[in-house]
Amino acid sequence: MSGWETARVANGGGGARWSRGVRPGAPGSRATRLELFYDLVFVFAFLNVTTLTATYPSVHSVVRALLGLALLWWCWSGFAGLGNVVRTDQGVLPVVGFTTVAAAFLLALTLPEAFTDRPGGLPGPLVFAGCYLLVRGTQVAVLGWVSRADQELRRRWLVLALPVLVATVLLVAAGVVPQRLADGSAEALIRLAFWLAAIFVEYGVGLLVGGVGWQVVSSGHWAERHALIILVALGETIISLGLGPQFIAGLPLTWAVVVAAVCGIAVASVLWWAYFDTLALAVEQLLHRTREPRARIALARDAYTYLHLPMIAGIIFYALGLKGLLAHVAEPSTPRWGTPLSRFGLVTLYGGVVLYLLSLGALALRTLRIVRWVPLTAVVLIVALVPVVRPLPEMVALGLLALVCVLLAGAQTVTGAGHRARVRQVALEEQLAAEAEQSEWRRRHL
Repeated sequence: MSGWETARVANGGGGARWSRGVRPGAPGSRATRLELFYDLVFVFAFLNVTTLTATYPSVHSVVRALLGLALLWWCWSGFAGLGNVVRTDQGVLPVVGFTTVAAAFLLALTLPEAFTDRPGGLPGPLVFAGCYLLVRGTQVAVLGWVSRADQELRRRWLVLALPVLVATVLLVAAGVVPQRLADGSAEALIRLAFWLAAIFVEYGVGLLVGGVGWQVVSSGHWAERHALIILVALGETIISLGLGPQFIAGLPLTWAVVVAAVCGIAVASVLWWAYFDTLALAVEQLLHRTREPRARIALARDAYTYLHLPMIAGIIFYALGLKGLLAHVAEPSTPRWGTPLSRFGLVTLYGGVVLYLLSLGALALRTLRIVRWVPLTAVVLIVALVPVVRPLPEMVALGLLALVCVLLAGAQTVTGAGHRARVRQVALEEQLAAEAEQSEWRRRHL
């Protein structure tokens, strides 16, 4: 089960058997507080991905971070899909939610040991695999309970349950097999191959099984959940700004740190603006307008489950580069405006923003069928700046990146003013109508 593969709407019909313990979602449902609580785990998870890469900055650590992020994302997406089918704060679902929160936290906690077991403790790779099975298995089990009265949905459920088991077996194999076959770099490559196979099984089956017999229950809930997780990822950049200069260690606050913090916030603000100002609203409105079930499923899958993952990765890599830059600038021994960025720092700082903007471009192309030339132009400028800033102080590199991003926000707002006004007006009218309806209900019943 992936997040977009949500169970058929069955408010008393359609073959699904509902009980007091499990209450169905509805087309107008929104994110629950339990789901927001679940998202808090991913604040730590994203931080751990960044820390894992920052501790051992290398191509190998980046690959491991991406693999770990892919599985964490699939767990998050599954819970988002579950919340689209059922009301996670009603009946027995809070117990399921708390179990999932605990397992997801352990999953994130063991990520640094998911690839290499450390002596003197529990076997990290096996603990990771077990937690992954618990998170994904719980999600699939709830859908199995919902579909138990419908033979077609039950067959569908078996198809969705199989990749969870296969992926878990591959993760277990990644923890116990490579060291028996080889050592050194060969062992690492074999382990990565097992991880890639597990991810291929989960994502591949999610792409191939289609949407027969399934549909997105609430478009608003689905869009809101993904908007919130983007905010969680952006929060990682704020945390990086705070932890990068190592204020806990009592290092003095300098003008270089202040300027770097302002530039870092400026870039993060533009990343927020590029998604939330218009694009997120336009994609959600399109999802609402897409009535045909299969088309809606394909849109939810492509635009949200698959294309939001590289957006998250881009934000995390930007946070990684920012964290390293701030930590170095804050050191008293560092020259006033820093030293040239390392190749790793430059790739993460600039590459993270590029990946995020390219993902936004792909999202607009898939959903709105338009090419957003302003972000693409910004990508070209950022890439062209790489050889220019390579010998320059790191503060200059960050300042130029912030300048390009601010120009991007201004140009996008001006050139897309008409489209922006229409999309935001529709969103405002929807919000006002919902508020009026809620106020009327409260006036009558409270």
